[in-house]
Amino acid sequence: MSTQTEADSSAGRPVDLRGRGLHDLRVSVTDRCNMRCRYCMPREVFGPGFAFAPRAELLSFEEITLVVAAFARAGVRKIRLTGGEPLLRAGLPDLVAMIAAVPGVDDIALTTNGSLLTRHVEKLRAAGLHRITVSLDSLDADRFASIADTSVLLGSVLDGIAAAADAGFGPLKLNTVVRRGWNDADIESLAQFGREHHHIVRFIEYMDVGDSNGWRLDDVVTSSEIVKRIGDRWPLEAIEPGYRGEVANRYRYLDGAGEIGVISSISQPFCGDCTRARLSAIGEVYTCLFASRGHDLRAVVRTGSDDETRASALDTAVRDLWSARADRYSELRAAHSGDQKLPKIEMSYIGG
Repeated sequence: MSTQTEADSSAGRPVDLRGRGLHDLRVSVTDRCNMRCRYCMPREVFGPGFAFAPRAELLSFEEITLVVAAFARAGVRKIRLTGGEPLLRAGLPDLVAMIAAVPGVDDIALTTNGSLLTRHVEKLRAAGLHRITVSLDSLDADRFASIADTSVLLGSVLDGIAAAADAGFGPLKLNTVVRRGWNDADIESLAQFGREHHHIVRFIEYMDVGDSNGWRLDDVVTSSEIVKRIGDRWPLEAIEPGYRGEVANRYRYLDGAGEIGVISSISQPFCGDCTRARLSAIGEVYTCLFASRGHDLRAVVRTGSDDETRASALDTAVRDLWSARADRYSELRAAHSGDQKLPKIEMSYIGG
């Protein structure tokens, strides 16, 4: 039993069937997005006729806060707001402020495509947001437009990154999903951008999330290949993980120009250290990114006569669902050479 598992158990916090505590919660605030990235929301599936969740089905900010508080009592310390594109949800800084007031929460982050950041970043900072991650898959305008399948200009994303840095959020994390034949030619230019602007670029192996993105193992550029290519140009050294469950393997430049990260879900599964759950915009909890079904907490939130009753019911639900968890999809995928055919929830629904 690990030291962290012992600490969780002794504190009465839930531990799953593989000895993993519950420390991180990703909160999707909307299933809508203003882009149609082909590895996430391909337009062929998420086109004009796609039925997004009606507003009445979305958790209100007050309901989200009740759920976050229950997870905080179970051991969660980090909250990440996601979507879809979370900045499409009106009043998001208000939610940030509400979560910042939850006892036990000490880190609130946002993952965004960056296109709307310039108009919201100051309010987000004032509300108590700590960190921002921006998705950035290419610095070539045409390639960016092709991958994102959008009329949103690359310049608006770069402006958003600059605005976030100016507001005090730097260094930002910039997430790049690398797919062979799409944007693998951009690896070095993205690394250079991170070096010049003092941001941390995190290169993510193309994953088989959901059933819509046409994933093939042959399209994966492994993290070892990415690290070698960057290291051949700017020598790197590995950095020890900052904590159990850190998703990215980190490397620093030997010349002192910052660091990069690689997320290796395909080539080096890290299920054994996964301590995160995901809350969908309609109140379903998923205990794995590759899950096929969630646990409905919206019914729990909307049942009961007062907040104390709902909080007690939520505490029981969170403890029960996490204590029964045994997820290890990526390990199983590796064991079956990518031949898993189980249906999976779409990434846009639970925020990646």
